Amino acid sequence: MELEIKTFPITVPLLGQASLRFFQPPPQEQLSEERRINDAFPVQYSLSRVMEIAEALAANNLPGVDWFRLFYEGESLSAQMAGANDLIAPRHLAELWRRIGVIPYPHQLEAARRILFEMGGRAILADEVGLGKTIEAGLVMKECFLRGLAERVLILTPASLCWQWFSELKEKFDLPCTMQRSQYDWERSRIIIASIDTAKRSPHREIIAGLNFDLLVVDEAHKLKNEKTTNYKFVNSIKRKFCLMLTATPMQNDLKELYNLIELIRPGQLGTYREFKREFVHDMRTPKDTKRLKDLLSKVIIRNRRGSGTVEFTSRRVESVPIQLSPGERRLYDEVTQFVRDEYRRAKGVAKNVLPLITLQREVCSSSIAAAVTLEKMMFQATSPYMQERLGALRDLALATETNSKADVLEKFVREVDDKVIVFTEYRATQQFLRWRLERAGISTLGFDGSLSASRKGWIRELFRNQYQVLVSTESGGEGLNFQFCCRVVNYDLPWNPMRLEQRIGRVHRLGQDRDVHIYNLATQDSIEEHILYLLYEKINMFQSILGELDTILTRIRIKGSLEQHLTDILMSSESEDEVRRRLDELAETILLAKDEAKADPTLDRLLLW
Repeated sequence: MELEIKTFPITVPLLGQASLRFFQPPPQEQLSEERRINDAFPVQYSLSRVMEIAEALAANNLPGVDWFRLFYEGESLSAQMAGANDLIAPRHLAELWRRIGVIPYPHQLEAARRILFEMGGRAILADEVGLGKTIEAGLVMKECFLRGLAERVLILTPASLCWQWFSELKEKFDLPCTMQRSQYDWERSRIIIASIDTAKRSPHREIIAGLNFDLLVVDEAHKLKNEKTTNYKFVNSIKRKFCLMLTATPMQNDLKELYNLIELIRPGQLGTYREFKREFVHDMRTPKDTKRLKDLLSKVIIRNRRGSGTVEFTSRRVESVPIQLSPGERRLYDEVTQFVRDEYRRAKGVAKNVLPLITLQREVCSSSIAAAVTLEKMMFQATSPYMQERLGALRDLALATETNSKADVLEKFVREVDDKVIVFTEYRATQQFLRWRLERAGISTLGFDGSLSASRKGWIRELFRNQYQVLVSTESGGEGLNFQFCCRVVNYDLPWNPMRLEQRIGRVHRLGQDRDVHIYNLATQDSIEEHILYLLYEKINMFQSILGELDTILTRIRIKGSLEQHLTDILMSSESEDEVRRRLDELAETILLAKDEAKADPTLDRLLLW
C-alpha cells in the first residue's frame, strides 16, 4: 500500500552580508602603549573605544542634551542616596539577602569599603578562617559591576573550592559567574571561576595571557609565597586592573613570603627586596622599624580576628566516645598490630615500605572490612610465600570478624540524637559498610567522596539539607563545601594530622552556624586511636584551635619529618605502652611550645593586627 506524501511550504529567510557578524568572534580590543604614572603604575587605555567615540562624533550619532541631563539627574540622585565612599551593593542586594537570610557583618562591609575607596581595589584579605573572606570578595565584585568598574573577572582557586565560589556568588550576589569547563570559556565569560592548576597549563595559559581582566581574585593565596614557583609566575603574568588575594596566613616562616604576596598586589609598595631587607628585616621572622612597616602594610592588608568587633562564634562541645572491642575484634587488632610492628622494624622506616603498614594499622581500628581490602592487596603484591601465607591468614581473620563495635555505637547514637549528622571516615570501604549498616537500620544516608563531580556534590549537599539524616563522608569528599545547617560531627576515624581534623570541623563550625557544634570522637580503647586522642585532645586541646592557628603552629614544630611520620615512629618503635605515653608527652610539650611562640609572634601581632 502506498501512502501519499504530503508536502508543506517552508519559508527560508535569505541571510545577507550583514548577518555574518552574528557568526564571527568579536573584534580584538586594541590597547594603547603602556605608560607609567610616577614610574610605578602601568596604565593603558582602549584605542578601540576612542575610535568608537570618534566615529560617533563624526556621524553626529551621540545622545542629545536631554539624555545627558537625564543621566546627570540620575547621578545626582545616586550621590544624594550614598556618600562618595559608601557602598551601593548592600542596598542593591537588600531584598535578595532578606529572602535568603543573609546578614552582612560590619567587618565585612568595612573591608569592602576600604578595598575600594582606600586601597584602590588591590588588597590582601587576611581575615582569620571562618570570618567570611568570600563574602568580602563578593561585595567588592558586586560593587565593581554596579559602578561599571569591572566587566571581566577571573577567580583562581583550588579545584575543591570552585563549586563553593560558584554557589556563593550565584546565591548571595546574583552574579553571572561560570565554572571553567573548556578552553572556550575564558573569552566568553564575564566572571569565570577556575582551578589554578588548570589555568596555568597549556592551552589555557596562552589564552589567559591574551586577555585583560578588570579584577583578579586568588583564593588560598599563601600557596603563592615562593616567587620561584610556576603558580607565582603565572599569577604575576595575568593582566589585571584590580586584584584580591585571600589567605588566613599571609606569612608563616619568613618575612619574604609577605613581601612576595604584596609584590603581586602592588609592585613597589615595599621597594625592591634588597631595600625591604635593609629597611625592615632584622632576621627572617623579626621585623625592624615596625611603625613605618605597619603603615605601609595597612595600605594593602586587611586582617580581622574572631571575637568582639567581628563575630562571636558558637561553642565547640567535644565528647570522646570510648569503644570496647569484642574478643574477635581484639584478636584481629593484636595480630595485625604485631605484624605491622615486625614489618616496620624490618623496613627500617623506609617511607614507601611503611605507608601500607600504617594504613593497615589504622584501618583495623576503623572496620574489619577496610582492613580485609588492604590485606588482600598486600597479599597479591607480596613475593615471598611466607608473607603471602601470613597476609592471607590475617585477611581470613578479618573477613571472619562479624562484630563491629564502633558501628554498633554509631547506629545507637544516630537513632537517639534525632538530628542531622556528618560522619567522617578516611576509608571508602568503611564508608560503604557504614551506609549499609545504617540503611539496614532504616536510617537515611548519603555518601560523599572525592570521586563526585562538583555539581553532584552540590546536589548531594542539598539532598542532605532537605531530606536525609546522615552524610557519610571521606576525607577528600569533605573539602570545599560548607554545612552550617548541620551541627553534629562524628569522627569515626581520627586523622593523625590535626590540620585535617580541623578541616572536618570547619565544614560546620564557621560563619552562619547559629548552634553550638557537637564533635564526637570515636576511639577504640587500648589501641593506637586512644593514643592519638590522648595527644590531640587531652594534652594539646587541638579541637578548640582554629585552622589559621594550626597552620602557624605546625610550621614551628621542631621535629624531624612531618608530624604524621613522627607519630608513626613513636607508635611503632616503642617497646612498651609506658614508652609510647612518655614520647607522646614529649611531643605534646614541643607542640605546646610552638603554640606559645605563635601567640607571642611579634610579626603577626605587630604587623597584621590593627
